[in-house]
Amino acid sequence: MTDTAPSHSVVSDESPSTDVRRIGPAFRTTHPLASGPVVSPQTTVDGFVETFLAELNYGQGTLLSQSTVNDQYLALARTVRRYLMADWLETGARRRQAQQKTIGYLSAEYLLGRQLGNNLLATNLQDIAEDAMRRCGIDIAALRAQEVEPGLGNGGLGRLAACFVDSLATMDVPCIGYGIRYEYGIFRQTFEQDRQVELPDSWLSLGNPWEFPHPERQVLVSFGGHTETTTDEDGTERTTWVPGWQVLGMPYHYMVPGFRNGVVNTLRLWSARATQDFDLQIFNSGDYAEAVRAQTFAENISKVLYPEDSTPQGKELRLQQQYFFVACSLHDFIDNTLPADYDLRRLHERIIFQLNDTHPVIAIPELMRILMDRKGFAWDEAWEITKKCFAYTCHTLLPEALEVWNVELLGRLLPRHLEIIYRINEEFLEEVREAFPGDEMRARRMSVIAEYPERAVRMAYLATVAGAKVNGVAELHSQLLRDKVLPDFSEMWPQKFTNVTNGITPRRFVRLANRRLSELLTDTLGDGWVTDLDRLRELEPYAEDASFREAFRAVKRDNKDRLVKLLRVRDGLELSPDTMLDVMVKRLHEYKRQTLKLLHIVSLYEGVLSGRVAAEDVVPRTFVFGAKAAPGYHMAKEIIFLVNAVSDVVNADPRVAGRLAVAFPANYNVTLAEKLIPAADLSEQISLAGKEASGTGNMKFALNGALTIGTDDGANVEIRRLVGDDHFFLFGMTEPEVERLRPGYSPSSYYEENPRLRATIDLLASGHFTDGDRQAVAPVIDNLLHQDAFMALADFQPYLDAQERVDAAYLDEDGWSRSAILNVARSGFFSSDRSMRDYLERIWHA
Repeated sequence: MTDTAPSHSVVSDESPSTDVRRIGPAFRTTHPLASGPVVSPQTTVDGFVETFLAELNYGQGTLLSQSTVNDQYLALARTVRRYLMADWLETGARRRQAQQKTIGYLSAEYLLGRQLGNNLLATNLQDIAEDAMRRCGIDIAALRAQEVEPGLGNGGLGRLAACFVDSLATMDVPCIGYGIRYEYGIFRQTFEQDRQVELPDSWLSLGNPWEFPHPERQVLVSFGGHTETTTDEDGTERTTWVPGWQVLGMPYHYMVPGFRNGVVNTLRLWSARATQDFDLQIFNSGDYAEAVRAQTFAENISKVLYPEDSTPQGKELRLQQQYFFVACSLHDFIDNTLPADYDLRRLHERIIFQLNDTHPVIAIPELMRILMDRKGFAWDEAWEITKKCFAYTCHTLLPEALEVWNVELLGRLLPRHLEIIYRINEEFLEEVREAFPGDEMRARRMSVIAEYPERAVRMAYLATVAGAKVNGVAELHSQLLRDKVLPDFSEMWPQKFTNVTNGITPRRFVRLANRRLSELLTDTLGDGWVTDLDRLRELEPYAEDASFREAFRAVKRDNKDRLVKLLRVRDGLELSPDTMLDVMVKRLHEYKRQTLKLLHIVSLYEGVLSGRVAAEDVVPRTFVFGAKAAPGYHMAKEIIFLVNAVSDVVNADPRVAGRLAVAFPANYNVTLAEKLIPAADLSEQISLAGKEASGTGNMKFALNGALTIGTDDGANVEIRRLVGDDHFFLFGMTEPEVERLRPGYSPSSYYEENPRLRATIDLLASGHFTDGDRQAVAPVIDNLLHQDAFMALADFQPYLDAQERVDAAYLDEDGWSRSAILNVARSGFFSSDRSMRDYLERIWHA
């Protein structure tokens, strides 16, 4: 929402409410550098109103009667921010005094979601804020809707990082999250003629009240150039990097509050700036574009999350991004956070840098460069320090997602780092040859430098060589990581490998997103479950309580009604709350198999059209998709088009009205997830076994009372074990079965042998959903019949069989409610608080 005129909820000039704040200070603060306390505003409705009006008058420069919705939102956000600041400053002072070990979380993404509701929850100010806004004649819901979600992430990786920093603050563990302040995020998705269109995600256009810029703490980051080696008087060789160009990294600080515990950690995001923004002489000569070229070039680094990297320029920009933020972050901790006289030999006692996937792995040679070239350490000593300061989380099993960087590009952009990587690899290969004498093929397989198809640096290998620990993110994923992705490394260093199953924060995804369920849980279990999710086990006996099941169903119905209203306004979609809500929301990738879900929908529809099934015998379902496709991922975009095309036809066909409906709201994000997940009845987690690392959407759905249909993949394995086979709809091949089938897999044979599959694909291929245009669907159909890399056709019939079990279960209202309640009761393990305890015990030792 981008209101620029006063909203209907603003009080008029005749309102008796106070328009300008009363004379007198709203706050009593000492200077942040002083030793005295910082006093928050009065925690009363009157105090809140006074502070809000002060922010509106003196922060926004407007009267309440003349303010826009955006003015009011910004003033409210800054008011809440003030209540957090005393705890933030106190936490920072306490951390500096205690000199505790800190978690440096290095992540290219943080999918934070809206901050206002989360910070009101953390400070326990929801009721006071609502009363205060009501007193000012303002509907706080309009202000919540005004907030634009920060465009700092894409999917599960970024949301996981946000959950983890939330948990660390709630657990009072010192943590600094480091990342990039993207100006535009990934993109805002819209649909035109059913096809995805990417628009800039201008999330900063109306201001961001949650960040604190610190230009005085800018960091200089170098690129390009060459290295020079000199010899000291004592014969020691020293290497100097002579850069070709430099940029400045400007930090923006975000507060990360713990849940009502007085702890506020910091998220530090970096924005790129030119060392010289503007050349006046060139400007005066009339070449206006050239005058700001350096500024434009530098700021491109933090412009967009994951620039499209199918071009050489895109690849270079992505590597620039990765080095930029880790260089800023390491400099920040070593030079600005540690005491000036700190002995860096003990660096591991003060920091462990967690590498969230391969994006920040270039931090390893950067730390080596700092220690040797700036701090004067010898190679061996610098390497011993470095090996204790990093741990690596692998988030994928897909080979293409394990980043490699062409040595020509890396050497041109970061020449000193390539030299360091070469030496790391040389010494590592000596270790390999000593451990496995005569096995030169093993040494070649394990080399950090790949020779084919081009000479390149394998970043996952570098992280494994240098990292103190390597972890997967679900039991199955960690096992496959050891056995299939990095088997030589796990054989050489079995002690390095461990598992930490992912988790989600119950604060945002239950307490905030599902307020009705939270109230029911608190009424039933009492307080405390929000920070001790294992207490949900106490809910199990209530699954047998008819009155509780009825109350639970009322919560689900209320959440459905809320979603229906939202999608009507947000997307112009009309959904029925009287149907099963069958949801598949996740990044659009072929391995996640949105095509399999689509085949199920078309099969149901074809059954009615052909007369194989009477419409009245179809269990009413509304299918909801949410997904973005990477701009350069052609097949993913074709799948989105086909889903939308099927949606258009099915929703307009009176023969299935009230029985089948398909919705694909554009631009799925955390804000929509917080409404959609609590309303869902069925969660689709149907990736090909052995391809999903973990998944966290599956955890969110189960925790909010949706049943799962899924393969034995990722965290599904653990969810099924915990909730029980009777409350999970399992189907499909196991990972070993997939591998056995793969060499001789012929997708067309499944098409030929299965009449229902053949009828489904034939209907799709006929152009029925594309106004007779068969070519419009040909890319997806041809891919399924002749490639089907993720074996949707092999799992088609087992999937349909499982969906028939879903139908039967859903018709048993009490049985379904019992299973849904048990899913909630048995999902406490998937709290991100538990994940953090595992990291602390198994990896960080903090």
